[in-house]
Amino acid sequence: MIGATTGPRVGITGLGTCVPEQVMTNADLAKLVDTNDEWIVERTGIKERRIATQEEALSDIALPASRAALADAGVEGSDIDLLIVATVTPDMMFPTTSAILADELGATSAGAYDLLAGCTGFMYAIAQAYGLLASGMSNRALVVGGDVLSKVLDWTDRSTVVLFGDGAGAVVMERVERGGFLGFELGADGTGGKHLWYPGSGSRHYDGSDSFMKMNGREVFKFATRVMVSSARSILGQCGKTVDDVDVYVPHQANKRIIDHAVAKLGIAPEKTVVNVQKYGNTSSGSIPLALADARADGRLSDGKLVLMTGMGAGLTWGSALIEWTEGAAQ
Repeated sequence: MIGATTGPRVGITGLGTCVPEQVMTNADLAKLVDTNDEWIVERTGIKERRIATQEEALSDIALPASRAALADAGVEGSDIDLLIVATVTPDMMFPTTSAILADELGATSAGAYDLLAGCTGFMYAIAQAYGLLASGMSNRALVVGGDVLSKVLDWTDRSTVVLFGDGAGAVVMERVERGGFLGFELGADGTGGKHLWYPGSGSRHYDGSDSFMKMNGREVFKFATRVMVSSARSILGQCGKTVDDVDVYVPHQANKRIIDHAVAKLGIAPEKTVVNVQKYGNTSSGSIPLALADARADGRLSDGKLVLMTGMGAGLTWGSALIEWTEGAAQ
């Protein structure tokens, strides 16, 4: 699905993030599996990642991120009437992490649900929130993207443990007087689902004893390099924009090689591209909000900047959004 927005303007009015305190470097990983810093950096660009402790669940990092986003927007939890948490690693299947957060934040009147779309979850969630806000069904939404993938990794599998980290980001979304989202593009190709899967995590019976996330890295890489480019081109064309119009490019932080490929194919200037995979690894649904926060900290998300976001992940899914960034209060 693809489309330029035609209803009321909806934008991001608050942004917050949180990552676990525990840092795991490539040298630390070399003590667990047969790898080294040079091997990891050459293939992924990752130098370190944050790893949740045994006691930490998703809500433990999503809650501080949510509170920071609310404070940034100048609103209270009670002002939120829609709460979406994009994740594949909720605290538990039910109660949902969104319901847990709604209770903690005092969002007692909010509709709350978790959304599963792999690493693309944040993109799907902001598109859904936009639709409900633009239609008038919601007045103010809190969208959280976050994962603690360290909980579902096989820590003897070098091909996956070097890639992933834990983190969360949250945004407040509401109607705004100017700027805001210009369009979204979302898609899925279930035929590729077998290349990135988590056996034994649902109602499908699984006989294996190794119930960990599994990935066919070669096939996922091929998929990612293709859709990161095609999705971005689609949303730009639908919105009547070109690559030259983009001020800030925020790609999913899966792998530096994938980002470099997209930058080269799209013709986006490297200085317009946000890259923080080296310090966080792939944080799944937390990836894009964490990158947005870094872009704002660098002074790149100033008023009126055109921001292109593109994600991809398990499903296999993909999604892009184009937003004219605005700072300041909403209507």
